[in-house]
Amino acid sequence: MRYIGYQENQVRGTFGFPIQLYYVDANHPQYEMPFHWHMECELILVLDGKLQLTINGTAYTLQKGQSAFIPGEFIHGGVPESCIYECVVFDIERFLAQSPQCLEKYTSALDNGDVAEMIFDGSSKCGQIIDELFVNMEKEGSNYTFTTTGLLWQFIGELLEQKAPHSTDDFDTVYRKNKQIKRVLTKIRNDYSKPLTLDDLAREAHLNSQYFCRAFKELTGKSPIDYLNYYRIECAAEQLRLPDLSITEIALSCGFNDLSYFNRMFKRRKNMTPSQYRNKIM
Repeated sequence: MRYIGYQENQVRGTFGFPIQLYYVDANHPQYEMPFHWHMECELILVLDGKLQLTINGTAYTLQKGQSAFIPGEFIHGGVPESCIYECVVFDIERFLAQSPQCLEKYTSALDNGDVAEMIFDGSSKCGQIIDELFVNMEKEGSNYTFTTTGLLWQFIGELLEQKAPHSTDDFDTVYRKNKQIKRVLTKIRNDYSKPLTLDDLAREAHLNSQYFCRAFKELTGKSPIDYLNYYRIECAAEQLRLPDLSITEIALSCGFNDLSYFNRMFKRRKNMTPSQYRNKIM
């Protein structure tokens, strides 16, 4: 189990229509959004409650009706608070491929830091376009691919009219840190079931342990080992939905060689034991 809906290599939509909608509530196996990144852009719309969203180390609180735009390759993760939210993930380069001029303009704005993460109120022009886009994808009418494409182009055009409030120096610094931390997030995703130490993760980032810990926490809000344990517990919670696996098997498959330690970490994270959690969701 590897957070199927949120991983870097996940195929979105179809080849001809590279966009995918995800509806996430408390019953979703990936209710919490672990830190991750992908090549595609993402739109997030909060339908109810609050979503604590962190993008490239900057924390935002999204309320009902607010939405967020996250460019491709930005590191992001979220913690919902009695929240229902939807995500649309799309390959912007393939949508703009038939218009090299538009693609070049977007890419240039992204490289200059003029396009970055942005938060929109529901009453704003971008917020209204996003809301209409989500509604259109939910209904999937006979011509929804045409309408979705049109709304997406309209959104990108409006987005380019607004410059993101980031300086070039800040953008360059975040880009360099992202490149290092992405390697670590990928390492954790691929090898979370194996023994991993702080030195292992620091080597993956090509940084000394002290600077690595500081850079990692700036982007994720957690120390590397805290995040590793968090990720392992979230993977274990997902696997607890599978009745054929014992709790011991799940603990071992998620990198915990000590069952009592796994139970303590799980209870600390979920406020209940693995057995109680399984009984709750089954």
